[in-house]
Amino acid sequence: MGFIFSKAMNDSLKGQQEFMRLQLERQLVLQNLMRERQAAMQIASTREFLRYFGTFFGLSAVVLTAGAMKKKNPAFLMPIVPLGFVFAYNCDMGYGTLLQRVKDVFIPALLRAFCTLQLFPTMLLRLHV
Repeated sequence: MGFIFSKAMNDSLKGQQEFMRLQLERQLVLQNLMRERQAAMQIASTREFLRYFGTFFGLSAVVLTAGAMKKKNPAFLMPIVPLGFVFAYNCDMGYGTLLQRVKDVFIPALLRAFCTLQLFPTMLLRLHV
C-alpha cells in the first residue's frame, strides 16, 4: 500500500517539477524579450536625441567658427571640443556598436559572478544568446 502512495507522490512531484521548469523557461523568455525591448527603446531615444543635438552642435560649430574668425580669437572654438565628444558618444550609442560592446563586457562579468555564487549558470547562458 505504501508503494502505491509513494509512486503517486513521486509522479506528482515530477509533474510539479516539470511545470516549474516550464514556468521558469517562460519567465526567462519574457525577461529576454523585455530586455530587448528596453534596448530598442534606448536606441530609439538616443537617435531622437541625436537629431536635436546634432542640429544644435552643427549650428554652434558654425556660429563659434564665425565668431573665432571675426574676433581673431581661437578661444571661441573651445566649446566645440566637449560638444564634439558628446556628439560622438551619442552617434556611437545610436548608430554604432556601443551597446553591443557594453553587452560583450557585461555578460561575461555577470556569468563569472553568478558562477562563483553557484546561482543558475545554465539559465544565464541562455540569456547570452
